[in-house]
Amino acid sequence: MIFKMALVGFCLLIAAVSAQNTYIPLELGGDNYYTMYGSPDISASVSGTDEFERGDTVSLYVDLTNYGRILGFKEDLTPQDPKEFALASAELQEEYKKPTALGITAYLLSDNPLIEIKSGDQVVQSLKSGDKTSSPLKFTVKIGEHAPAGTYPLSLNLSYDYQDNVRVQASKIVTSGSSPTLANYQVSYIYQKANQTVPIIINVKKQADFLIVNATGALSAGIKKAQIVATYKNIGEDPVRDAIARLSIFKPFSSTDDQAFIGTLAPGEEKTVVFRLDVDSDATPKDYGINSEIKYTDINGDFVISESMKIPVVVKAAATSLLMPAIVIIIIIVAVVAYMYRRKQKKT
Repeated sequence: MIFKMALVGFCLLIAAVSAQNTYIPLELGGDNYYTMYGSPDISASVSGTDEFERGDTVSLYVDLTNYGRILGFKEDLTPQDPKEFALASAELQEEYKKPTALGITAYLLSDNPLIEIKSGDQVVQSLKSGDKTSSPLKFTVKIGEHAPAGTYPLSLNLSYDYQDNVRVQASKIVTSGSSPTLANYQVSYIYQKANQTVPIIINVKKQADFLIVNATGALSAGIKKAQIVATYKNIGEDPVRDAIARLSIFKPFSSTDDQAFIGTLAPGEEKTVVFRLDVDSDATPKDYGINSEIKYTDINGDFVISESMKIPVVVKAAATSLLMPAIVIIIIIVAVVAYMYRRKQKKT
């Protein structure tokens, strides 16, 4: 009769006792009635889009789901009396928590230099078996400026603790009334650390992409309508049409001819264009970089402006005119000749 009362009142027993959550090692005491087999098993999936454009810094959202479960168990100790039956039942309930992952730390890693992870660790307090994170983990990812279209694998490194075993103990069972309780009831949890690496895939969209493969421009201060020659190449995957290259002009430069028509440009094709610049007479001689961009129509018929590309330009000091020195020398020579002529006239 006492044994039946202990089992019937088990739910009330758990609510009434005060359990100690400790990392007490196995050998320090308590009884172990069961050994459970199983562990957490966490998978990851991208929440929202996994496709991005090259050159962008994006937010990548990742959901975690725990597919861990109990695979089986064995009985290590057979209960012999009502107190031991109550302890065994209490331990069994705790043992079913084994697949829960605790203190999950998630770190996203890229082995490809074209994909840079800008954010640090993300933390999840716990994840029970069968549960998904209530909100996605957020990682900041920088896509390389000229990353080719295609798939890029990332690694999500996970580390966490999980409950490996449970030991229980009590001084006696108290059966007064209809709710038996365990006096001085204690639970000791033994934990293990685990690591998982979960693959994540992101995709870079197909689109046009441009590079300046050659540029020339050696200018002098004060020069007018000097030529700047630049060759643009489409290194992307899509063709473009109605493409126009244009400069972003700043002092000491000015121009009324800072745009050049390119037209169509297929993947792998390149075209050379010419710009004309005026340079201020007081321009500082040094190396400059003039930003340029291409405005074009893509395969969907949309107008797109490319990333900025620098054209290197060297400005030299204004050339010194030889006209004035030549005039001075001529005047001196004429004066000397006139002087010699007058002296000769006086002698005669």
